[in-house]
Order: sequence, then structure tokens, then C-alpha cells
Amino acid sequence: MKKSDRLAGLMQRLKDGRLHTAEALADAFGVSVRTIYRDMDTLAASGIPIDGTRGQGYRARESLTLPPLNLTETELEVLHLGLAAVGAGSAELPELAEAARSLSQKIDAVLPEDGAAPGAFGFASYPFEGAAQGFRHMPAVRAAIRARQKLRLTLADRPAPQDIRPLHLDYWGRIWICIAWNETSGGFESLRLDRIETLTPLPGLFVDEPGKRLSDYRATQPDR
Repeated sequence: MKKSDRLAGLMQRLKDGRLHTAEALADAFGVSVRTIYRDMDTLAASGIPIDGTRGQGYRARESLTLPPLNLTETELEVLHLGLAAVGAGSAELPELAEAARSLSQKIDAVLPEDGAAPGAFGFASYPFEGAAQGFRHMPAVRAAIRARQKLRLTLADRPAPQDIRPLHLDYWGRIWICIAWNETSGGFESLRLDRIETLTPLPGLFVDEPGKRLSDYRATQPDR
């Protein structure tokens, strides 16, 4: 498993809000405890909102406060997304990219220092600097979710076409994910938008079927 895939998997696991020990995570991903420690350091450096210490365990935080404003999680995601999008276009828009970095620094300067907010607010560090590549697919995925239209995808790690029912867009840890029922594999999947290489809307619409709905997917997830 690639490091970036493991880190994305760790973020998905930590989202359940439960305390996960490094030993349990190491067993789940087939790596050493030392590797998990390094992965957690990488996630923290990337600004991922994780609480925990070595020897005790790790969990994701649910909300953040940015004084003097109280921001919802979605509002904070908008700030992350906007800064990341502008930063990703640094070669074409150097002035805007520099302004995004300046804004990031100003936001960092007013974040609380009690551990309630992540560091490195504006720009994620390796290996998530490429997440902005998924932005180009956002309009098509959103439109398909609204219209209940199936999509045919090819993914970076699975060149064989995958036919999906897109159900919901989720954002966490600066990665956009499409929750979908995968008709090809016959199960629910969390597909990273930045891994989509091609996307084609399929003719015809899908209807809710028991076992393939967003509510069915959520029923399989641990309560936070």
C-alpha cells in the first residue's frame, strides 16, 4: 500500500471519533507502530485535526473555533478548499497564490494555541498537495448526485471502468470523497475525487433501492 493511500485510510478510520491505539492501527494497516507514529506526525503537519499522543491513542476532532468567529465545520472546509485551490494554481496565478499564503499566515496567527486548532492552516504538506486535482470533477459529480445519474469512472489505481451511483460528497482532511454504490464491485465505496482520471455520465437515472441508498451506507458506519 502506498503511503498516501495508507494516510487516506487512517483519516477515514479516525473519523469515527473513537480512540485508536497505534498498535491497533498498525495491525489494521500491516505496518509497524513506528510507521504509525510517523504517519500521525505527517497528518498533524498537514493540518489534519487529530488529537492524541503516543502510548494513548488518536482520534479526530469534530469542530474548530477561530476567534473571534465561531465557524462551522463546513465553513472551515470552504476556507481550506479556497486556499488550497488558489495555492494549487501558483504557476498560473502567482499573485493570487501569494495572497492565499499571506491570508493563511494571518489566519494561523489568530488561531488558538490550546491545541483546539490545526497548524499549517492554508496548505497541506505531502502527500495531499495533489488533492486539488479533484476539483475539476466537482461540477460533474455534484450534478450527477442531484440528477441521480450513474457515472462511469476510471481511477488512477484501477484503470478498469467503474460504474457507480454517486450518493454524497464528503470532505475531511482536505480530501474530497464521493460516497457511492459501485455497480461494478457490488458494494459501497469512498472514492477520492483526485484519483478520478476520466468521468462519463451514463444514460438513464437510478432510483433508490434497498441496500444501495445513502441511508444504508450510513447505517454501516460507527456513530460518532
